[in-house]
Amino acid sequence: MKLPDVKSIVTSRERNHESRYIPNHELLKKTVEHLREGGYKIVLTQGVYDLLHRGHVRYLEGAKASGDILIVGVDSDELTRQRKSSITGVPRPFDPLEDRVEMLLHTRHVDIVTVRDVGPKIEALVELVQPDILILSETTKDIGPEHIKYLKEHCGEIKRLAAQADTSTTARIRRFMMGGASTMAEEIMEVIARHTGLGSSE
Repeated sequence: MKLPDVKSIVTSRERNHESRYIPNHELLKKTVEHLREGGYKIVLTQGVYDLLHRGHVRYLEGAKASGDILIVGVDSDELTRQRKSSITGVPRPFDPLEDRVEMLLHTRHVDIVTVRDVGPKIEALVELVQPDILILSETTKDIGPEHIKYLKEHCGEIKRLAAQADTSTTARIRRFMMGGASTMAEEIMEVIARHTGLGSSE
């Protein structure tokens, strides 16, 4: 298990996807220790990043501003299904894990991407990384006061970031659904009119 070269993570000309995507948590832990020994301040944030939009990008920019290395834990497809599908009743994610990972790696503020999977504790990645700064979104609903209390024991500081845009993935999904329902209703009325003469000008 070879550690990625630090330059392949932090140097813009030498950054590459292979070194920066670290789904193996044992390797991630060793990489973080290596970076910390080099004096880098480690920032961690987590999320789904489904249907990536400008709010996500601005959020990641704000997270990166808190330190030197931004690690993003992206939810696996199964964890996304568990956390998000019940909100709108629409199966999630729309974008599979491999697409979401690639989009994040193309985002210049993100240094390392790893995966947060279904498991016994939502705090597991924080325990592993022990970040200097943990960034949480103010819109996150499933991390309550007890979680926060526990997380404080495994990181240097917790920062909350407000929503960075006037939209969200859930809001976009609802707009799509409403627009689709409206279009479908119009098409049904047209079919009825053609077959019954209702609504025709004759």
